[in-house]
Amino acid sequence: MNGKIYWKQQLPLLFLHFLCMIALALFLRVNGNSFDSIILISAVWIIVLVGYLWKSYRERKSNLDRLLALAEQLEERYLIAEVMERPERADDQVYYQILKMAGKSMLEQIGAVKRERTEYKDHIEQWVHEIKTPITAMKLLCENHRSGLTKELLVELEKTNRFTEQALYYARSEHTEKDYSVREIRLFDVVHQAIAENKYMLLQNGVNIELQGTDDAVYSDEKWICFVLNQLIVNSVKYRGPQPEIKFYTVRRGNDIVLCVQDNGIGIDASDLPRIFEKGFTGKNGRSVAQDATGIGLYLCKRLCDKLDIGLCADSAGQGTTIQLSFHVNDFIHQVQG
Repeated sequence: MNGKIYWKQQLPLLFLHFLCMIALALFLRVNGNSFDSIILISAVWIIVLVGYLWKSYRERKSNLDRLLALAEQLEERYLIAEVMERPERADDQVYYQILKMAGKSMLEQIGAVKRERTEYKDHIEQWVHEIKTPITAMKLLCENHRSGLTKELLVELEKTNRFTEQALYYARSEHTEKDYSVREIRLFDVVHQAIAENKYMLLQNGVNIELQGTDDAVYSDEKWICFVLNQLIVNSVKYRGPQPEIKFYTVRRGNDIVLCVQDNGIGIDASDLPRIFEKGFTGKNGRSVAQDATGIGLYLCKRLCDKLDIGLCADSAGQGTTIQLSFHVNDFIHQVQG
């Protein structure tokens, strides 16, 4: 509580007491009281008044500071009325009731929003599962009736499938722990799976794939890693150079196994590099090269990697981009298995 504001608010009360003191002094003087007695009475009045106001200020400041400290400790500060003590002052009780009403209203609105989000997420997941059936059927029809037209259709179907997967993973990204299946996986098995899921796009764009594979194994979720690799492959093709190439290899760094996805595309502008994992950020290349860029792919990759405790970083030296996925190796697990 600001002391200057408090004492400024007490000015009308002090002025009223001053007028009352003058009236009392005049009354006492008219009735023959001496100046000494009038001064003594006025001095006692002033001391009692100032002492009372000072004590009131200190107590009120202490209570409000304690209330502010309590509010700062809360994550949901709209619940402050539920944990604070019921005030004794009549005017404070009115504010207390207002806080209770506001908190109740906020909880009702939050509950309504959560229900709407849950219903929307469930609808998206159901829609994705339903739309996958006709997509799979169309892919089978195209593969069984090979022609120039069906090859182009297969590329578009791959793209459609990626968009539906992106919508599904975006809907689930808030609660990924409910969809975890962590087990030992070989990294290059997942790399091969991601390449197979994008084979028609890679063939159409003449992308050369180079694998420097090893038998490195990590503990993670195969499905989520495959989704991340799909996004990285799409970006490499989208921002490809004249002779596109994507290289996959692993390196050991201390207790980490790092999976590197390197391309020879147009690269990332140095000023854009720190922001590429931000939601909705498309950067210079996204605006000039890929008009359909949404800035969601790498944002989702970063969000999912954070959930899986996978390090994700990018490096670009003007031409070409290298994305690194760092998997921490738990030596204790390997010792137990050995």
